[in-house]
Amino acid sequence: MLKVLLALIPAIGVYVWMFGGGILITLALATFTALATEAAMLKLRARPIQPFLSDYSAVITAWLLALAIPPLTPWWLIVVGTAFAIIFAKQLYGGLGYNPFNPAMVGYAVLLISFPVLMTKWPAALQIAQTPLSFGEQLQFIFSGQLPQNVMMDAVTSATPLDYLKTHLKLGQAIADIQSEPLFGALSGKGSEYVALAYLVGGLYLWQQKIITWHLPTAFLGVLALLSAVFWFSDATQFASPVFHLFSGASMLCAFFIITDPVSGPTTPRGKLYFAGGVAIITYLIRVYGGYPDGVAFAVIFMNICVPLIDAYTQPRVFGHEK
Repeated sequence: MLKVLLALIPAIGVYVWMFGGGILITLALATFTALATEAAMLKLRARPIQPFLSDYSAVITAWLLALAIPPLTPWWLIVVGTAFAIIFAKQLYGGLGYNPFNPAMVGYAVLLISFPVLMTKWPAALQIAQTPLSFGEQLQFIFSGQLPQNVMMDAVTSATPLDYLKTHLKLGQAIADIQSEPLFGALSGKGSEYVALAYLVGGLYLWQQKIITWHLPTAFLGVLALLSAVFWFSDATQFASPVFHLFSGASMLCAFFIITDPVSGPTTPRGKLYFAGGVAIITYLIRVYGGYPDGVAFAVIFMNICVPLIDAYTQPRVFGHEK
């Protein structure tokens, strides 16, 4: 668990560099809420508190949720989402090892459905923001909702690259014209593409340390790239390239840190390939045809439902027995 947290640090550092220190406030709030909620639920269940808090599973849930939501959302939003994830998606099922769904993705989905406006106010990269906020101003906004005088919210936040792309495609614009806007960089969104690269570095560290296997990340990224390539080659003016999809949204975070959850995911090698491929297909379909700009959370939750079936039909052969 500590190595997973360590692998997230490069992305957090790049996040602060590109978008400011607001993410650190969100991470701190989520961590405190997760530990406090976990302790309260363990006490209600008459379970020892220290052993379960020291496994850092609650902290991982908090960090993944905090990194998935806009860092300038009100303080109570991250508190509500984190508490819901720990209580309803983890502890009410029996705690770590018994939860069928990824807690962080359950918390994210609940927030997105309940507070869609707040969940779409993403900060613009500091290089392109009309009025970049200092750390103190971001802290003030998170806890009070007040911006400095003469600063409008539209000057601080912007649509995500996926959302901006989908909206302007519906207006009849071509991909090339849309991606010429300042919001976009060389790979995907300006600033967010570097965060995605940092997730990739952290994920490769987890693979090198044998914390995760190659099956899930490879299958997810491979299927997502293949599917987007098919649509891209069919009509490059209406469908984004595979590189854009790989480095946009939560693709890299999902590949190395979300679907690799050992509890809510499959256990067999072949099952991991099917699971990750299913997540990639649903994610792409939601991105292109769905009502949300990114579909990682919904794709993961849906495939979590299928895990028992996947495991049942992908058990490796037991040698010495008939097939």
